[in-house]
Amino acid sequence: MKIYTRTGDKGDTSLFGGQRVSKIALRIEAYGTVDELNSVLGIVRADNAQPEIDRILVRIQEALFVLGADLATPRSADKKDLRRITAADVEILEREIDTLDARLQPLRNFILPGGSPVAARLHFARTVCRRAERSAVRLSRTEDIGDDVIAYLNRLSDLLFVLARFANHTANVPETLWKP
Repeated sequence: MKIYTRTGDKGDTSLFGGQRVSKIALRIEAYGTVDELNSVLGIVRADNAQPEIDRILVRIQEALFVLGADLATPRSADKKDLRRITAADVEILEREIDTLDARLQPLRNFILPGGSPVAARLHFARTVCRRAERSAVRLSRTEDIGDDVIAYLNRLSDLLFVLARFANHTANVPETLWKP
């Protein structure tokens, strides 16, 4: 199978289900940003030596493929076998947040993004996640994307924040407090 198809050379692409849309459509922007986030997490994993963080990131990357397919497939498409993001996926993130956060010092101040290389990259991933969330919110104002996509991205950005703090903690790198 060839990598290139030439079907998108005029600026449109196919959604799962066959519908052709512009490559600048909100739906494409949303799942494209999810894809970007997944790639950033791949960069984090390439630099990370902490098995506990890697275990979490692999699960997130797998879920982001589900989320990307979910966003690439209109609810009206006849794809009953497609796995969609659910409240159970959001709950998994919440459990991870609670488990990691319990091992960290309570946060009483804002912190500057940074610290160890892995933590800094996790903070960057968090900002890409927030952009994906904003894209999904824009899309949800005009199309049905289900109830759990935005919640998942919102909670994922929280988890990436906690993971960045955890990465600094495990690397014994102090966080820099914001001093207004």
